[in-house]
Amino acid sequence: MRVKIINPNTTAGMTAKIGAAARAVARPGTDIVAVNPAMGPVSIESHYDEALAVPGLLQEIAAGERAGMDGYVIACFGDPGLLAARELARAPVVGIAEAAMHVASLIGASFSVVTTLDRTRGQAWHLAERYGMKRFCANVRACELPVLELEVPGSNARQRVLDECRRALAEDGCDVIVLGCAGMADLCRELSQALGVPVVDGVAAAVQLVESLAALGLRTSKRGELAAPIAKPLRGLLEGFTLPSQDPLAA
Repeated sequence: MRVKIINPNTTAGMTAKIGAAARAVARPGTDIVAVNPAMGPVSIESHYDEALAVPGLLQEIAAGERAGMDGYVIACFGDPGLLAARELARAPVVGIAEAAMHVASLIGASFSVVTTLDRTRGQAWHLAERYGMKRFCANVRACELPVLELEVPGSNARQRVLDECRRALAEDGCDVIVLGCAGMADLCRELSQALGVPVVDGVAAAVQLVESLAALGLRTSKRGELAAPIAKPLRGLLEGFTLPSQDPLAA
């Protein structure tokens, strides 16, 4: 089984960390291919960043389909381009926020999301509502921590995340923590041990879900909303994204 983990930003160091977290939980025999696009923002911390990350992400999905990948993980907590990626892919595509919230709802009565910047809290709440998880989500909290600070050796980023997790447990009444950034993937075990509660990393959760879907022989439905995109001319910078004509219901 081959699973492609796509970090939608262009920071290779974060991609390597995400890939390591994915391999740590993947089943024996699963080949984890961790990539990031060649174009796009170095981090995703706004709606603007997210929009600019989607074209590069979709290029990686298209390349994965040509290579015959068995599944995909979108490794950004905003789940950017998720539905567009599902339109392109026959193999299952799972976003890390989607996976983390669903897994957290199975192991506790409520969870709090601990994310990076305060400005991204609204997007996490939006996703919780979209995924039917709002009733389980006690709070979305921010460390006011730029994403790339998680990549700086010797920074106090780990301590700031731990402190915010402790506040979540003390103030929100939650019993599970969801890490709201793929760049926090390597903190999961350490935080769980320090806090004494389950801490869910969306990268690990999404890998396990994609593997299960692929093992069950389930693919993305090509009927209705997630049918292949309608082929049409694209102009300017997007000319290279023009799709060939195809039958969306073809096997």
